[in-house]
Amino acid sequence: MSSDVDVINRAASVSAGDRFVRWLGWIATITGVLMFASYLDQIQLNLSGQKGSVIQPLATVVNCGLWTTYGALRRDWPVSFANAPGIVLGALSLITAL
Repeated sequence: MSSDVDVINRAASVSAGDRFVRWLGWIATITGVLMFASYLDQIQLNLSGQKGSVIQPLATVVNCGLWTTYGALRRDWPVSFANAPGIVLGALSLITAL
């Protein structure tokens, strides 16, 4: 049988683990958003006449749309927030590449 101290130690350990996972999720969210900032350069090139491919931005819009929806349905906000900019910037890159 577990002592009260063992139960408290396990609860503290789970809590610390949960905090780590939560922080890891938000750090991944920030890096994901920064990754989509690369589309700003492609949009600028598209607008200046150097058109890029439509395949990558189309795939980005579809993929990020699915992940944003998944995250929202599961209330996994880091997943949703990390992928939402990909929908907008991927769509802008796709439209300007046409």
